[in-house]
Amino acid sequence: MKSLISYFGCGHITSRNNKNYVEFVVTRFEYLFEKVIPFFDKYQIIGVKSKDYSDFKKVAELMKNKAHLTPEGLDQIRLIKAGMNRGRN
Repeated sequence: MKSLISYFGCGHITSRNNKNYVEFVVTRFEYLFEKVIPFFDKYQIIGVKSKDYSDFKKVAELMKNKAHLTPEGLDQIRLIKAGMNRGRN
């Protein structure tokens, strides 16, 4: 996980006290569009997680376009989120 920080030149690692995993966290929104999203567009995720990435990218685009600042945009983001991960049929 630490090599992700080196590769992307951003982010940090967070561990959860009561969980057996760590998270790579990017806190600057522009780094998603400059570094992380281009990487996963070039080196595509395979399997069901590719659908989650596609949804994540849609939400990021909505937020980039400030849709999250309107009730309609926020509802659209909530709908996308509800269908991700375990919510996917």
